[in-house]
Amino acid sequence: MEKERKVISTNDIEIKLNHVGMTYSDGVNVTKALTDVTLDIHKGEFISLLGPSGCGKSTLLRIIANLLDNTDGEVLIEGMTPKEARLARKYAMVFQAPVLYEWRTIRKNIELPLEIMKVSKIDRMETSKAMLDLVGLSKFADHYPHELSGGMQQRVGIARAFAVKPEILLMDEPFSALDEFTKEKLHIDLLNIWRKTNKTVIFVTHNIQEAVFLSNRICVLSPHPGRLSAVIDVNLPRPRTMDMKNTQEFTELVAKVRGSFEGV
Repeated sequence: MEKERKVISTNDIEIKLNHVGMTYSDGVNVTKALTDVTLDIHKGEFISLLGPSGCGKSTLLRIIANLLDNTDGEVLIEGMTPKEARLARKYAMVFQAPVLYEWRTIRKNIELPLEIMKVSKIDRMETSKAMLDLVGLSKFADHYPHELSGGMQQRVGIARAFAVKPEILLMDEPFSALDEFTKEKLHIDLLNIWRKTNKTVIFVTHNIQEAVFLSNRICVLSPHPGRLSAVIDVNLPRPRTMDMKNTQEFTELVAKVRGSFEGV
């Protein structure tokens, strides 16, 4: 097994969050969703944003993705604002639902963002083929979404995200609606893809075991208002295996993460 990658250089910081906050106001009521989040994320890391519902983890992900504008602090992605990074196609996003078009084949769903980008037909076909190979769905290229299981559809969503060649993959609870057996298979699939591509992944979840199994570091967010209450290193060896969940080291890490919520 490989040892967990150690990040020791400060020169490979890809995303900087400096005192980021988010306040919602409808003119009458004011709600502070996030407050004073400061974090450096390094290139090639797998980071989980972990916390209960309402802690602001999805809000933070959407701020990084330029789907929301933070009201306080600063977000920099390779020195760019989230909007500049979005326009430069630095990242792609995978949501809880794969959002596939039922009238398009799997191949055509993957090619959709490339069509919007006006990529040539030949290049689109080459890219979709490579992405289907990456997620292990080459045999289903000409199938339609309703012919695939939920787990397979989510793999299509991941393939579509990678089709635009992002440097960063943002994932908002992508496996939360799936059964445990499918979820475990996708955990392994995702880690295999991550190892092959060496992309930076920011993964939102409320599942402690999921966060421990996948991550280099776990960023624990506590609610009312959302704040970064702990950052926990996960030094489990790679590649990760299902048997690892039965080890004392894994159990201790789960307990350590769970303990970080106490008193908050």
